[in-house]
Amino acid sequence: MRLTVVGTGYVGLVSGTCLANTGNDVACLDIDERKIARLLEGISPIYEPGLDELIARNVKAGRLNFTTDKAAAYAGADAIFICVGTPSDDRGRADLKFVLAVADDVGVAIEEGEYGPDGPMVIVKSTVPVGTNKKVRAVIEGRTSKPFRMASNPEFLKEGDAILDFNKPDRVVVGVEDELTAAQMRELYEPYVRQGNPIQTMDIPSAEMVKYASNCMLATKISFINEMANLCEVYGADIDEVRRGMSSDRRIGKHFLYPGLGYGGSCFPKDVLAVMSMGEDSSTPTDLLDSVHAVNQAQRQAFIRKVQRGLGEVEGKRIAVWGIAFKPGTDDIREAPSITVMDWLLEQGASVVAFDPVAHETAGPVYGDRITFAANALEALEGADALIIHTEWNEFRHPDFKAMKRKLKTPTIFDGRNIYRPEQMRALGFSYYSVGRADVA
Repeated sequence: MRLTVVGTGYVGLVSGTCLANTGNDVACLDIDERKIARLLEGISPIYEPGLDELIARNVKAGRLNFTTDKAAAYAGADAIFICVGTPSDDRGRADLKFVLAVADDVGVAIEEGEYGPDGPMVIVKSTVPVGTNKKVRAVIEGRTSKPFRMASNPEFLKEGDAILDFNKPDRVVVGVEDELTAAQMRELYEPYVRQGNPIQTMDIPSAEMVKYASNCMLATKISFINEMANLCEVYGADIDEVRRGMSSDRRIGKHFLYPGLGYGGSCFPKDVLAVMSMGEDSSTPTDLLDSVHAVNQAQRQAFIRKVQRGLGEVEGKRIAVWGIAFKPGTDDIREAPSITVMDWLLEQGASVVAFDPVAHETAGPVYGDRITFAANALEALEGADALIIHTEWNEFRHPDFKAMKRKLKTPTIFDGRNIYRPEQMRALGFSYYSVGRADVA
């Protein structure tokens, strides 16, 4: 198929590249000239394992190209994917200005261009509130009377595993209005579901809601286990054992039940707030999600209080930080718990020396010279009064503990991801504070 993907952010770039990799002719369109220029030079604007190589391969094969030329990108497209951002406003509502601006451009392109007798499919892949496809249709119809067809195709890509998620999805969700569109979408995605996972077709409002409902469920599990972890600390239980007992129940499972600093990133915080705002706009209570959000924000403060208890006065102390990204496998620091903790440390007069295998480049412009970036994990520990772990990168899991103890001024670790065992830390002579488990002081 001839595909146009509008937006070369995380979703658009991964989707466009993976769609090209199965033989489609894909044009990725963006208004950011600098971003397109870098992509044409082979430089990806995002960090995602394996993406650079996949882009290079498909560009070389002539299946993938990048452009700022709207007329060229839209010309003759069988399908147009809208993959632009939907940032939250100050009340948590999804801002649709970019989506609707693309819809206006699409309407002009359809009116001025030549397409098949049924027109192109216009597929909203951005995460949008229920009813957005109707708004997109109305904008396009305001520009043309020629035929086109709408579809909703929410994405379920995990940062750090996005290529695998696209190529081997748990499911593909497609919202359609007619059988022709459903058949064409099944044809497009059939190469990705040969392992037997389903392509689920449904009405468009339901498809729009699936993404929000899925992310809100996962966020709920995270807030739930963190609340249980806080109770475990008070009552002397061990959250690792509690989690092990819970997750053996097939109705519950083990996924997203890891205690820590709470969720962050570009999806969960934004999507929970968006659904809360949908409830507010329709006078429909979202009491559960209100609590999920409140628990998540409070978890960061609970960890800060743990640091206060363990260190006492923070002012003037040198604190080493391992991990800035909101999760391993990405350079994304949006809504990262590390930002909350490091901002507090700086406000209290501490100095911060941070190391992240990838996210130092995205954190650099945010912090400038307010923090020091170490070249490696051990360098960050030199003369530090304590280590705080925010992100469970694999290279942090089996470090040289003897070297760590030598470099730290005091052997104190605050582990926001529970990557070490308390009994191990006790035997090594560390003061060790984790989440939902007894402190080793």
